[in-house]
Amino acid sequence: MSALSSGLEERRAGGRKLLVPYVMGGQPDRDSFPRILAAVSRSADALEVGLPYSDPLMDGPVIAAAGERSIRAGVGPSEALELVAEAGGKSLRVIMTYYNPIHSAGEESFCAATIKAGVSGLIVPDLPLEESEGLRRAAADQGLAWIPLVAPTSSPARVAAIAATATGFVYAVSTLGVTGTREQLSERAAAVASACKEATDLAVLVGIGVSSPEHAHAAALYSDGVVVGSAVVRLVAESGAEGAAAFLAEVRAALDEAAETA
Repeated sequence: MSALSSGLEERRAGGRKLLVPYVMGGQPDRDSFPRILAAVSRSADALEVGLPYSDPLMDGPVIAAAGERSIRAGVGPSEALELVAEAGGKSLRVIMTYYNPIHSAGEESFCAATIKAGVSGLIVPDLPLEESEGLRRAAADQGLAWIPLVAPTSSPARVAAIAATATGFVYAVSTLGVTGTREQLSERAAAVASACKEATDLAVLVGIGVSSPEHAHAAALYSDGVVVGSAVVRLVAESGAEGAAAFLAEVRAALDEAAETA
C-alpha cells in the first residue's frame, strides 16, 4: 500500500468519513500560504494542492481565477511545489496538476520533485487512462500514489478499469462540467460513488460540486468522504485562513454525523 492509502485506511478503519480540502498553490499569497495549509489541515484527513496552470481545463471560475492570481505573482507549478515543501507539516498531501507541466519537467523528474516536496499522491485530470501508464509507473517508482477520476457517465467496465489503477483513493466526479460551487449536489453522485465502491476496496471520495456541510453529509452516506474545492478556495480569498478553517470544521462535523448513521 502507498503511504497515502495506508494513512487514509487507518482513518477509515474506525468508521471515519474522509475530508480532503483543495487549496490553490501560493494563495492568497506566498507569505500566507503556509498558514492556509496549517488551518485547513485541522479538520482534514489529507490536503489537495492545485498547481497553478495557465490552461486549467477542468477548473471553474473560482479555482481558475486563483490560479491566475498565483501565476501573476510569479508562482507557477515548480514554485508552488517549493512552497509546499517549505511549509512543512505532517498532513498527508496530494497534488492536482495538468499533464503539460509534468511533460515539460519529465515524468520521472516531476514525480521525484513531488515526493521531495512531501507530497504522497497525484491527480492528473486531463490524462486519459490509455495514456497514463508511463506516468503511473514513474509515480509508483517514487512511492507516489495515483488518484484517478471516474466520470458519472463511465460504463461499469470503464469504472473497473480506472479504479484498478488507483493506489491512493478513487475520485468519484459527481457531475459533468468544471469545478464550482453548486446549490444542490448532483443526483449522479450516488450512482458514480456506488459504482466505484463496487470496483475497489480503496476509499472512494466524491468531489466536484460539494459546496456545503449538507452536501458533505449526503455524499458521505454512500461514499467514504468528500473533496471540497471551490468553496474553500473562495473562503481563502475572502476570509483568509480562519474563515476557511471555520467552514471546514462545519463540514467535519457533518461528516462525523454521517459516519454515525451510515
